[in-house]
Amino acid sequence: MNSSTGGPAEGDPFDEGATGATSLLRQPKAVWATAGASVVAFMGIGLVDPILPSIAKGLDASASQVSLLFTSYFLITAVAMLVTGFVSSRIGGKKTLLLGLALVVVFAGLAGTSGSVGELVGFRAGWGLGNALFVSTALAVIVGAAAGGSAAAILLYESALGLGMACGPLLGAVLGNASWRYPFFGTAALMAVGFLCITAFLKEQPKPARKTSLLAPIKALGHGGLASAAASAFFYNYTFFTVLAFTPFVLNMTPYKSGAIFFAWGLLLAVFSVLVAPRLQARFGSLKVLGGSLVLLAADVLVLGYGNHATAIVCTILSGAFIGVNNTVYTELALGVSDAPRPVASAGYNFVRWFAAAAAPFFAPKIEEWSDIHIPFVVAAVTAVLGAVVVWARKDSLTHEAEELEPKHATEDSVTVFAN
Repeated sequence: MNSSTGGPAEGDPFDEGATGATSLLRQPKAVWATAGASVVAFMGIGLVDPILPSIAKGLDASASQVSLLFTSYFLITAVAMLVTGFVSSRIGGKKTLLLGLALVVVFAGLAGTSGSVGELVGFRAGWGLGNALFVSTALAVIVGAAAGGSAAAILLYESALGLGMACGPLLGAVLGNASWRYPFFGTAALMAVGFLCITAFLKEQPKPARKTSLLAPIKALGHGGLASAAASAFFYNYTFFTVLAFTPFVLNMTPYKSGAIFFAWGLLLAVFSVLVAPRLQARFGSLKVLGGSLVLLAADVLVLGYGNHATAIVCTILSGAFIGVNNTVYTELALGVSDAPRPVASAGYNFVRWFAAAAAPFFAPKIEEWSDIHIPFVVAAVTAVLGAVVVWARKDSLTHEAEELEPKHATEDSVTVFAN
């Protein structure tokens, strides 16, 4: 999909002549092993959602302290985006995947043994480093090993992302209903299985011809279009993770009920990211779709904050649709708007936007303590609108600079846009 015009991309699986589901399903074992591990990796993002109140009760911690589980995770993820390309370009894709998986197994397991919220936050940070190394390399590995072209491979990866985001809260609810520790042990076990599958089925990937420097992603942000996409995504991510990390405290439900709500949220995210967003882009263009979706998300979280309990549940689920659309469009903008190599552009973009994912879980409970329960959602609505304002104000940069570029081949994507 062209990130500026919204036209169909070469090999688009949604075109009539494409192989579609056939090419998507006929994949080597190496692809399925990597995709399966990717599902579990993305499950780790929302895993703690349904059990946040249980963790707070079990460790005698406040909402703001427990929300640091997200802050430490994404703060490390943001910084790690500067390192992942440096590492993978030197040791290769398979070794980078295995290193990331090994770190997740160790730190997820240790998280389950935590005796204080401080220990849990620290182990969650180590988990974030492992997850960053894994997911930043997974798309390149899938594209390199997949059958049916890059379009089918990327669709498979996006499907894994959506499935993981949907199943994470569900697994957290099922295991967390017995003990808040069990979801962490469960994740460690599943990632250990993924480690064994990738070891057995994935051949070593060729190393890139050129090594990536640590400063290359920062330098790439000097491009106006990429900097604009990153700035807009920064504001959007604050809204996204206010919903993900703060809403469970507002709903204040059992792990099962909260898990069911965020499972429905994740399903909408997956469907709108993989199926709906490409069609909207083809019809209206990416920038119009993104601006409109951000404004609708702002309205949704504002109603979420001021509505009754039933309204909050509906708006939480509905936000998954807007988040799914935004994820897809931001991915393509980041990968296609600049002339930097895609791994470098993606790392720079993620370095900026994941700081907002770290900030929102910390500030939303603090804002509630300083004011009331409604104001964190007002702030989230404002940041979503600010994201749309950046898109509107910088539309020439986001459009014209992208149109001047030569199309890039999808196999350049050795560092993907983490969790979109």
